[in-house]
Amino acid sequence: MMNIHSIDDELFPPFDGFPKEGIDFLKKLRRNNNREWFNTHKAEYEEYVKFPMQSLIAALAPEMLEYAPELDVHPKRSMFRIYRDTRFSKDKTPYKTHVAAIFTPKKGDREAAGMYLHIEPGEVYLGGGMYSISSDRLRDIRSAIDRDSGSFLKIVNERNFHRLYGALFGEKLSRIPRGFDRDHSMHEYLRMKQFYAGSSLDINLCYSVKFIDVIHNHFRAVSPLVRFLNSAIGYEEP
Repeated sequence: MMNIHSIDDELFPPFDGFPKEGIDFLKKLRRNNNREWFNTHKAEYEEYVKFPMQSLIAALAPEMLEYAPELDVHPKRSMFRIYRDTRFSKDKTPYKTHVAAIFTPKKGDREAAGMYLHIEPGEVYLGGGMYSISSDRLRDIRSAIDRDSGSFLKIVNERNFHRLYGALFGEKLSRIPRGFDRDHSMHEYLRMKQFYAGSSLDINLCYSVKFIDVIHNHFRAVSPLVRFLNSAIGYEEP
């Protein structure tokens, strides 16, 4: 029996691997990143990139509901648009040459902590955490780390987290921020301005239905970090 997923009354076929035609399309888009070419080949984008990615997200939803019920996993809301925002960029090419999705709290805050999936020619990237953090939220996260350092260390030192991601990443201040002792035992983490884990994987993984298991393994490992960060800034599980 085909495992067809129905989300908001829209049917998505079972995910049996990201099509190589989709990667080929993204390669061609790199060489022809202009509106005329894209409009001519938009049907290929819809068939080989957009719809397979939406089907992948739909396939992820049931199991993610078990270990990350607070996150929105939706084929349309979670997927990034192909169009680049060029207003403040020197690079005026109009289209992204990758396909990506982000899974953040159901309250609709994409600046909160979440999980991230990215596919492009030559690479798959999986991860989670918080990248762009306002000063107020950064203060709340640091306070949570100071207050509950044991729980935070348990998350970042967990064996599977280390096996899949290696370490916690993010830019750091040169000195510990004001309000904390310079010899604080958590100084390494209190200096951080970003909190995320990420792993670059072989592109060939995405061509198989087993890619779903790879994603779940990575997302399960990073889910405690995402939950800690979101709790620190005021989000709670449903």
